Amino acid sequence: MKNRLLIACFLLASLGLLAQDLPKDFLTSDFHKERRDVLRKKMPANSVAVFFANPVRNRANDVDYVYHQDPNFYYLTGYKEPHAVLLIFKEKQSAPAGGPYNEIIFIQPRDAMAEMWTGRRLGVEGVKEKVAINQVFNNTEFEDYNLDFSKFDKVLFYDFFNDVRNTKVKGDLYDLIAWFKQKVNYPNETDLELEPQVNNLDMEALDPIMDDMRGIKTSEELDLLKKAIDISCIAQTEVMKAMKPGMSEMEIQGLHEFIFKKYQSEYEGYPSIVGAGHNGCILHYIENYKPQVDSDEMILMDLGAEYHGYTADVTRTIPVDGEFSKEERAIYDLVYKAQQAAIEACKPGMNLRKDLDTDIARRIINEGLVELGIINDVNEKHLYYPHGLGHHIGLDVHDKGKRDALQENMVITIEPGIYIPEGSDCAKKWWGIAVRIEDDILITKDGYELLSDKAPRKSDEIEAMMKQPSIFDNFSLPSLGTE
Repeated sequence: MKNRLLIACFLLASLGLLAQDLPKDFLTSDFHKERRDVLRKKMPANSVAVFFANPVRNRANDVDYVYHQDPNFYYLTGYKEPHAVLLIFKEKQSAPAGGPYNEIIFIQPRDAMAEMWTGRRLGVEGVKEKVAINQVFNNTEFEDYNLDFSKFDKVLFYDFFNDVRNTKVKGDLYDLIAWFKQKVNYPNETDLELEPQVNNLDMEALDPIMDDMRGIKTSEELDLLKKAIDISCIAQTEVMKAMKPGMSEMEIQGLHEFIFKKYQSEYEGYPSIVGAGHNGCILHYIENYKPQVDSDEMILMDLGAEYHGYTADVTRTIPVDGEFSKEERAIYDLVYKAQQAAIEACKPGMNLRKDLDTDIARRIINEGLVELGIINDVNEKHLYYPHGLGHHIGLDVHDKGKRDALQENMVITIEPGIYIPEGSDCAKKWWGIAVRIEDDILITKDGYELLSDKAPRKSDEIEAMMKQPSIFDNFSLPSLGTE
């Protein structure tokens, strides 16, 4: 009896502590509820939408990666714990105990011993209070929950990748998926290969609905995105001041990420890219291993803070010694010219791929490469600009959103680049030069707002900023071993 009382006291006290320990600027339960209501309006008649929490990912042995919730699940609930499933109904349903409901969530139960090791859980009562869903059950109850999925014209869900570990704890995500598959008569692998008409299961319709919703940001989302972008820009600016030949790529990454944490950014929005010299020609270079950056190199820094779920995506390319060489400046200014022209053309109705990329940025870059003698003709096929001009940002760095005409309150990146690897078919003086400039743009009613303007973009402005004193100038650590 004594042990039970101690556990009960622990559970009650920990919920109170949880409320005290958290920042105050998270999205509210009203925001998430309104998002669920919008989704419900967009769903077809007599349908149910089913969302699963993200899996826990194993790092090695008995150590897992820091858990990160599925963006759709977080968008609709604000719930950040694993082993959960959310059901949203188009029409009201009747609860077994009586009373109508149109949404239900199954979550991991409270467990004092588990919480001692891995952190506090909200539990049923906590979810009712914090997430504002009335029908809340422990995940173990999903197996026997009496819901006839065959009565719905459509069961909307994302198909599975079959990469979820079985933790052997009843009610984990592995079990939730298995029980769901049994309840809906999910086809086996052979049936899927034959692409039969499988009852009422629809694994396609949910994605365009979520694209439509998440692509247009609300005012609450914009507040968090702007904080993430400001943090990322401040980090870029401070690293410009701190940059010195002889630093390592990893040290430069660390300075960025220290500033992220200083502003209470929980994560990086994606693996940080810090590529000096020819490493910048690897578009998603994340090793960041080079022990010393050289004075005659540029360094490409593509990093974004994630703040309360929303991630920035900002890239700056700067000369390690603080001054662009003639060739570096020529490439840099060409990329800037293409980027600025594309940014100035941003407005509702413009197409990111055709209007902004093909017709503006790519044309300017090709004309410039011809003028510099790097290619011979504007129509020449080459890999010096191998990627697209931009993408949506939000809860994902490559966020959901429609890919055709831009709309008001979309937030996109504009990020042209030129990369000239060693051994390229051009004069050797260009080899190893890699430049990407990436900024975050809010589409407004009749134009755009540059959200990432706190980090210099023009070559002259970068050189001037790099002459400023740094907060890290007097920062040093003891040597290791015989260094």
